[in-house]
Amino acid sequence: MIPGAFEYHSPTSLDEALSLLKQHSGDAKILAGGQSLIPAMRFRLAVPSTLIDINGLNDLRYVEERGDHLAIGAMTLESSLEDAAVVRQSYPLLHDTALVIADPLVRNMATVGGNIAHADPANDHPATMLAYNATVVAKGPNGERTIAIDDFFTGLFENALTEDEILTEIRVPKPGAGSGGAYTKFERKVGDYAISAAAVQLKLEGNTIAEARIGLTNVSAVPMRAPGAESALVGKSADAGTIEAAGQAAAAECDPSPDLRGSVDYKRDITRVMVKRSIDKAVARAKGGN
Repeated sequence: MIPGAFEYHSPTSLDEALSLLKQHSGDAKILAGGQSLIPAMRFRLAVPSTLIDINGLNDLRYVEERGDHLAIGAMTLESSLEDAAVVRQSYPLLHDTALVIADPLVRNMATVGGNIAHADPANDHPATMLAYNATVVAKGPNGERTIAIDDFFTGLFENALTEDEILTEIRVPKPGAGSGGAYTKFERKVGDYAISAAAVQLKLEGNTIAEARIGLTNVSAVPMRAPGAESALVGKSADAGTIEAAGQAAAAECDPSPDLRGSVDYKRDITRVMVKRSIDKAVARAKGGN
């Protein structure tokens, strides 16, 4: 199909983009990588009257550690995240995620900020950022504000940004000693959305799990954490029984929908397995393994 008619703008600065967003308030869409928006426009699932293309905002393309966190510019390409040495070396959960987002063609166009702002529970970054307890930075006419990732996803394809704000940065806390993380995804074929996937970030003290956060992909209407599974881990020994209990808790608390990828029961059991695999890998990494 052919997209509906729209007015196109290509700002060269963030301030200009914000001005345009304010000018066309209520019926403008921000175009970042466009890997979700453009197909939606082609099928007229999205019919914006104004498109604000922010691909010229190269100041929002960066991946760098700043003190106690990793700062990711909203316009950073997925392929840049995948290739960043600091991500490979110090943020294994994030690197796992970057490697399995769609395919290389998509990763060369898609942006990290766009992935998160789209608030699709089937996207991979939301679960990972929930597991990391990340922070989203937004800028609007009233200045800059930070949003805790737990408060960011408000509904299906809905987020906490106001209509005159633009997501500018994602901040991932730097993992401390004894930390480990992993992302495990089960898909029908390479590049497909996950049937289920699990992001786990935890911290060990000896063999005891002192902290844990778990995010789940594509098994709920809103990107979700699995607090029951987290509770099954914290304060417990990192053994097979504890990990199985966490997997079962995640299966019980997720809320998948039946579709061509499988039934509800099937998706719950795949979730149990993905959570267990991610915990196993996260524990091994926390102990110094790969």
